[in-house]
Amino acid sequence: MFPSLEAMLDAVRSLVEAETPTGDRAAMDSGFVRLSALVSQFTHRRAIVDHVDDVPYLYLPAVATPSVLVIGHLDTVWPIGTLDQLPFRVSGGRATGPGVFDMKAGLVIALAALAGCAVGENVSLLVTSDEETGSATGRGLVEVFSSTATAVLVPEPAAPGGGIKVARKGVGMYEFAIRGREAHAGLEPERGLNATVELGALIADLVHLQDAHSGTTVTPTKASSGLTANTVPADAVLCADVRAWSMQELQRVDHAVRTRLPEVAGVEVMVAGGINRPPLEASTSLALVELARQTARDVGLGEIDAISVGGGSDGNFSAARGVPTLDGVGADGGGAHTREEWVDITSLPARAKWLAAICERVVAGGLV
Repeated sequence: MFPSLEAMLDAVRSLVEAETPTGDRAAMDSGFVRLSALVSQFTHRRAIVDHVDDVPYLYLPAVATPSVLVIGHLDTVWPIGTLDQLPFRVSGGRATGPGVFDMKAGLVIALAALAGCAVGENVSLLVTSDEETGSATGRGLVEVFSSTATAVLVPEPAAPGGGIKVARKGVGMYEFAIRGREAHAGLEPERGLNATVELGALIADLVHLQDAHSGTTVTPTKASSGLTANTVPADAVLCADVRAWSMQELQRVDHAVRTRLPEVAGVEVMVAGGINRPPLEASTSLALVELARQTARDVGLGEIDAISVGGGSDGNFSAARGVPTLDGVGADGGGAHTREEWVDITSLPARAKWLAAICERVVAGGLV
């Protein structure tokens, strides 16, 4: 039986009030205790909570075949203490709070769908805890557990207007460590190898790797250099975010990054990171997309837009392995990764019923 809106909101509140920043083991473990209890409450099944390289995850296995895998993540971008500044609130038809949109309301939608789904025993659930930083452990889990699934459904936030995400860009994540030589900036600057000068040149080169026609973005993000205002800096660090619709574009940028020569003679530039997520290409899930859109019409949601977006998710990994993958079936709202994130609370029960109906049709052979 589908839970009430009140029960769903109580569950969202419970998850939001368990702050779960990526990488905080104690906080994540506490969050998974709450999530595991909610799994039992909604599904009357017991989930497995385990760790890979000291990073926790939750897995609720299907007990019948064919199976559908629902994947999500419990970690958020918000540090401990954010809840004191942005407490969970429900007002004017909206729920707000850190992580409510990305993606704790989506996890509750998944649990409610399992509760009301006629084929709940055919649905498995995987929730990871390092998606926001690249899924170092989550990737392997998604690849293993999706290998036997007929389809993968991802209750990440919906696209604007409640749309599904039929394609996502692939992602590259890089960190550059620049090593020069320090010197007094006034007495003998010529003796130094200026890491800040190299940092500036590197930023310019990265920006030039962008290709607007192909939709490839290369964005320098976090940067630091130097220790004092009167010293030629010996060290600098730069992070960069790369997004592209094709693996070929990701590989082009990766090759350029790794073969680039320093602008400042004698400076070393060390590259860490690389291609993190392959693109989720629309062609991998055309039948699943049409099934989901028809199901939306049948359950009264009306027309659901199918949208391509720049952000990546763990669904990229299952899609890359050829498993039909549908993303963006989570909460309707906005403001992901901002202090203004919100969820339309009226969307929660409707999208849970829609997700359950998708699972039922996939299990019944709707993709054949």
